[in-house]
Amino acid sequence: MSGWRFLISRQWAGYLALTIVFAVICSGLGVWQLARRAEAQAEISRVETNFDAEAVPVTEALPNLDSFEESQKWLPVELTGTYLRDEEILVRNRPLNINPGFEVLTPLLLSDGDVFIVNRGWVPTGEDQNAPDSVPAAPTGEVTVIARLKQGEPSLAGRSATGNQIATINLTEIAERLGTDTYTGAYGLMKSEDPATAERPTAVTRPVRDEGPHLSYAFQWFVFALMGFIGLGWAARQEYRNINAEDPDERVRAADRARRQAAKPRSDADIEDELVDQHS
Repeated sequence: MSGWRFLISRQWAGYLALTIVFAVICSGLGVWQLARRAEAQAEISRVETNFDAEAVPVTEALPNLDSFEESQKWLPVELTGTYLRDEEILVRNRPLNINPGFEVLTPLLLSDGDVFIVNRGWVPTGEDQNAPDSVPAAPTGEVTVIARLKQGEPSLAGRSATGNQIATINLTEIAERLGTDTYTGAYGLMKSEDPATAERPTAVTRPVRDEGPHLSYAFQWFVFALMGFIGLGWAARQEYRNINAEDPDERVRAADRARRQAAKPRSDADIEDELVDQHS
């Protein structure tokens, strides 16, 4: 089969199909990386818009107990009430800078009778790996809290609550545990409380502005998709040369390629390889 007619064979049709599948997969991964980048950029935008914004009353930001929109993440809200210190909960397996620890959730009973879950911060694991050595106590009496909103978490299969510890901040489950009208759309990461205690759990810091390497990864996947077709084209050209090696025109082109190759300056590596071949 001379000329380029080999390209219409079953074998090369299979090569083309595999190349297309490879390109589709790579392109899909590239699009996925672009979507991840868009999510990271959206999170950066929310942090820049909300993190240092003026606090608004919680009833204004969350008109219903289950209210919450993703655009409200990190938005500071103001609440006034009394901490239910006896109902305090620890969220286990919460590392901070690779150090194991717990997050401290203290329910805040508001003046209207509703309860809002305040995450007062992080405490390290103690000598007893199943609990912290101590947890800074929440203030008694009426307190005004500024907290940044965050959506609750889903349950984890196989993870259960033990004593005053839970595995995830599932607000619905916490509401059932408390048996009160509790905000289930969002909880708050404490920014400040007034009156403040002498010591408090470690506060959440401002997230780092970093969208990650998603754009470069997406570019790499698109390049891989293109390289699949380039590789197929190179293989087709080599096959053409092999099949048509006896064709006079192809012999002329082969001789011309050989002359150009011989005229190229030889690198030290080429010379060393040649000497090795001669003595092997």
